[in-house]
Amino acid sequence: MTTTPSAPESTTRRDSIPAEIARSWLLVSATRTDQFDVAARSRADQIVLDIEDAVDPKLKPTAREDVVTWLADGGSGWVRINDRTTDFWSDDVDALSGSQGLRGVMLAKTESPADVTETFDRLGGRTPVLALIESALGIEEAVSIARARGAFRLAFGSGDYRRDTGTSADNLAMAYPRSRLVVASRIGGLPGPIDGPTVGSSHPILREQSQMTVALGLTGKLCLDPEQTPVINEVISPTQSDVAWARDFLDDFEARGRVIRDGSDLPRLGRAQKIDKLARAFGVVPS
Repeated sequence: MTTTPSAPESTTRRDSIPAEIARSWLLVSATRTDQFDVAARSRADQIVLDIEDAVDPKLKPTAREDVVTWLADGGSGWVRINDRTTDFWSDDVDALSGSQGLRGVMLAKTESPADVTETFDRLGGRTPVLALIESALGIEEAVSIARARGAFRLAFGSGDYRRDTGTSADNLAMAYPRSRLVVASRIGGLPGPIDGPTVGSSHPILREQSQMTVALGLTGKLCLDPEQTPVINEVISPTQSDVAWARDFLDDFEARGRVIRDGSDLPRLGRAQKIDKLARAFGVVPS
């Protein structure tokens, strides 16, 4: 068994960003126990210890045990577990059930509402299930998955989706599945979905793809490297100019006694309130 590091002692800023609005979700292979504390100290809003695709099948029992030990020793994070059709799923949920530091699970290759609900129930009916949708069938069933009992948020497994469908990584080709998750999340009453990761170390490409994430209505993004998190957090946060507009609008709205003047006021009020809420959560100050 590999040596499991002690849990981080200090509270990080990540603890102040609720998972409902978390922007950056950092995936960490469960075989890299030396990176658990590094991830916990990073700028990622949430960390996800991965015992699914990032772990060879022969190493899964040890990786699972290391994750459970780290959580029991005071660590805190999400865990990506194996999909419900595999032999590993049952061992994953049994091992994680009741873990004090477990914030929730990311369920790989979700393709039906039953996948979510059975996972939720096996974990005791209290642990949030983030449904990772990675196939054509998952995209087709996205609305019913979003409505499933226990569903917390949807995420896009873009790499596996491309392998399943033959779709290219082109933004136009990937717009449909992303938009489908946005609409399904809205229908299911869930927070905005989480986009797939950008592979590579180019920050300009990461910025461009994160901007596309925002443009299509997704509100988070998976990432594979701690160095990606500041870019993702910046791009997905409200801009300083947006925050300035929102607070000016809200101040004016209060000053006029909260009177609605025309049909555009209510939509603008809703947008201003949303921007202001996110800005306060993310610490964005208007210029």
